[in-house]
Amino acid sequence: QVQLVESGGGLVQAGGSLRLSCATSGRTFSSYTMAWFRQVPGKEREFVAGISSSGMRKRYADSVKGRFPISRDNTKTTVYLQMNSLKPEDTAVYYCAADRGVTYLSPLPHEYEYWGHGTQVTVSS
Repeated sequence: QVQLVESGGGLVQAGGSLRLSCATSGRTFSSYTMAWFRQVPGKEREFVAGISSSGMRKRYADSVKGRFPISRDNTKTTVYLQMNSLKPEDTAVYYCAADRGVTYLSPLPHEYEYWGHGTQVTVSS
């Protein structure tokens, strides 16, 4: 069982930055693929970024590529999403997800077993 707790969300002006953190429990963090998704009311959950268990492979949605680098610290069992050059359309609840068996850094929510409760990010224009 893995528990995920997101933090770092908030209100920021367009062009600003935030760093999301996802702290995890469990002793096998280094074996999990980690990902960030986001969701706005009335829309499906959307893949943002994913990182392999080793941190060597990363994948990004086109909408955030070059702006939202993902990273992880296996010693701290935490994954990060650095959000730069934020836009109003980045406003959403951001969720951290984890799975040990997902391949190719899947962008599909149903392939991830564990989820955090989310953190709200609001970008004002």
